[in-house]
Amino acid sequence: MTAASHAANPLIAGARVAGTEVYNTAGEHLGSIYDVMLDKATGKVAYAIMSFGGFLGLGEKYHPIPWSMLDYDVEKGGYVVPLTREKLEAAPMYGADGEPDWHDKEYGKRVHDYYGTMPYWMM
Repeated sequence: MTAASHAANPLIAGARVAGTEVYNTAGEHLGSIYDVMLDKATGKVAYAIMSFGGFLGLGEKYHPIPWSMLDYDVEKGGYVVPLTREKLEAAPMYGADGEPDWHDKEYGKRVHDYYGTMPYWMM
């Protein structure tokens, strides 16, 4: 397999997504993917959980970003989102002390409403 065909592969293992860098459309580095959340029943990727802020893992915040917002940029080797740093700082998030209740559709709706995207379960 050539490097070009390897880069064009449309599939990636979930374990390889974690750690991938995230940039905004202005090229500013925002953080990295901490994890992905999958809908067990449908198999859809619901959110990329982006780690943002903190220093050496301390004080880090986790932002669920609707997967539909991420575009992979081969040249950057990372994902690009149409978000400013300020928009991300004000976004729904959680800390290392606990995850949100992923069963709570109202929480999911708040996340999608904030980003102006259709909830993954309605797509």
